[in-house]
Amino acid sequence: MSDEKVQSTAAEPKVSILPISQATTATFTDLYFRLTFFFFIQTGSKRVLSPTQGELIGQAGDLIIFPPGSMVTMENRPVLDDRYRAVGVSFSDDLIDAVFADHQLHTVPKGIQIVRAEPDHPSNLLDLITATLADDALPPSIQQHRLLEPLIWLRDKGYQLPTHSEERPLSRLRRLIETDLSHPWRISEVASHFAMSEATLRRLLVKSGQGFAKTLLNTRLEHGLSMLQTTNVPVSQIALDCGFKTPSHFSDAFRKRFEIRPKDIRTAAT
Repeated sequence: MSDEKVQSTAAEPKVSILPISQATTATFTDLYFRLTFFFFIQTGSKRVLSPTQGELIGQAGDLIIFPPGSMVTMENRPVLDDRYRAVGVSFSDDLIDAVFADHQLHTVPKGIQIVRAEPDHPSNLLDLITATLADDALPPSIQQHRLLEPLIWLRDKGYQLPTHSEERPLSRLRRLIETDLSHPWRISEVASHFAMSEATLRRLLVKSGQGFAKTLLNTRLEHGLSMLQTTNVPVSQIALDCGFKTPSHFSDAFRKRFEIRPKDIRTAAT
């Protein structure tokens, strides 16, 4: 891979929004959230197991907030005769910093947080985000200002989101892999990109709880899971887009990791 390739990373959007749909109850272990992520649950429920907070349950109408660097086990639960549906929203670090940097001096981040449908009606926040992103006539500065409003509302309600500090090695590696999931990443070129030795990179990743090969595989599989939940792209194309040589290789790795077939994410298992 050329130096130009490994040095170029596309700018991430300030806010990304994804409609999520799942047909079959499934549990996903060790999912990693690189950015602040909101789940607005619309139908069904979500069970979360956090290493530090234990079990949390979100119901339809609730908002679950995951701070950056979260690694959790999640179970999405459809309801009878309907899918699990949610809307996922990710926020860039600079938006979080703009609202919570000063506030954090006086409070301690609370980890994963649930904003309940009653009494807080977090769906109003989703409506604001959706309308703002859909309004192409808004100047960029006004759009960014409006995207801060849901965060300001949360702050004023007493919720606290951690601000950006030095990016973790695991997050830095995942961000690089996500620039081209189909590339055959090697630890030597990644270490060179980060201006460190292979030994140093391996040591940092061990401290993060995952080695290079596992991080590469998990990043690809989790992106594949997201595509299955949020798009209609055929499984065969998802496999190739995520860096797997064949659809069967993707399906085997996906089933080994998540104990469910890729197609069952979209169609209830029979």
